[in-house]
Amino acid sequence: MATVRAEDARPKLTGLQWLICATAAIGFAFAIYMYLMLPLIVGPAAIELLGAGPGSPALNRWVGLMFWVPALCGGGFGLLGGYLIDRLGRRTVLVGSILLYGLSAIAGAFATSMTGLLLARCGVFVGVSVEFVAAITWLSELFPDHKQREAVVGYTQIAQSLGGILVAATYAATVTLAAQLPEVRGGHEAWRYTMLTGLVPVILILALSPFLPESPVWRQKRAAGTLKRPSIAELFQPAFRRTTIVTTIMMACAFGAASGAIQQLPRIVPGLPELQGVARTAQQQTVSLVQTFQEVGGIVGRFFLAFLAVRIVSRRSLIRLFQVPGMFLLPLVFVFPATQNLELVKWGIFLVAFTTIAQLSFWGNYLPRVYPTHLRGTGEGFAANVGGRMIGNLMVAVTTGIVASMPGGNPATQLAYAAAVVGGTVYVISFTASFWLPEPKAGALIE
Repeated sequence: MATVRAEDARPKLTGLQWLICATAAIGFAFAIYMYLMLPLIVGPAAIELLGAGPGSPALNRWVGLMFWVPALCGGGFGLLGGYLIDRLGRRTVLVGSILLYGLSAIAGAFATSMTGLLLARCGVFVGVSVEFVAAITWLSELFPDHKQREAVVGYTQIAQSLGGILVAATYAATVTLAAQLPEVRGGHEAWRYTMLTGLVPVILILALSPFLPESPVWRQKRAAGTLKRPSIAELFQPAFRRTTIVTTIMMACAFGAASGAIQQLPRIVPGLPELQGVARTAQQQTVSLVQTFQEVGGIVGRFFLAFLAVRIVSRRSLIRLFQVPGMFLLPLVFVFPATQNLELVKWGIFLVAFTTIAQLSFWGNYLPRVYPTHLRGTGEGFAANVGGRMIGNLMVAVTTGIVASMPGGNPATQLAYAAAVVGGTVYVISFTASFWLPEPKAGALIE
């Protein structure tokens, strides 16, 4: 059983620290906003730009590419971003990453082909991939009190799920109001207006960046000339090898469950019996509603994780509280409610998101504690980007690749069954790997 600790008194946050938390929350929120935009807009965008019907081979092929190729770019450049975080500074790379994903989304709104949209999504994904590592590293080093650090990192990550709710609401609004908005590329497509909202984080980060401090730990070491050069090879030295391998596998599984199963739901929902014969606008509004249930489940899961992170000593016990129920819930929800009943799928995806999305927050609390200052960004970047972005997001290609071999009789049901197989499998792998997850030392970060 996990050891539970009483909560110690923590110092109150200063005005500057509140600004730091707000900035991190904005970065987290809009990173997930951009990340979760794709499942909502990829179907309508492909139908417009390809002229292909739902469930067609051409559409499935491009959907797989739109998830996997940006993830590959995000993983590769995200790994480079982790290295640059250790070389150039946490704040500098954080601000640059937010500008990159916002400006890339704006560019995607004007795409005239799937290739152009794919290139824009690659830019979005690179920015999102780097932002997570930069923000987590920056926050962790700005709060020296370990309990305060755990709470700040945990609670600010809740903004990621708020970003998910925001993008669902934004898409619902653009679907409803599209005909009344100015034309973009000669039309009134909701997906284009949704991508144009990338302007919001660009404006916010430009306004806030002059007031943001650099990590004092990183700055002092660099000024003193004691900051070691980061090295990917060092991640596989005996001191860090087990940590690197296990965290990479488990992050791949967490992202795999999200991309290979949960993010396929917007294409599954229109196939439900209640939506047959319903107008496309009404179908997409229902998709946004289901997405909102999903994101609220993610918020509750992240909040619960943040609450427990300062109370449960064992990190293995903490993550298993979410792994064990999720291992059963995900396949059951996608096999039954997702193919049969709209009302049940809303509450089912709430529970699946609760268990799955909370695990993504777990890594934000765990990873900064297992690497020293000079290697912190690089180590986090390897697990999050090679594991999560590159390997984990490959699961969407696996899901779309096995759809044709699934039973079901229609594309939406086949996709739901494929998501159940992929999501259930990665959950089992993650739970098995957790038995080798190293327990970090309590207290201050490794210098």
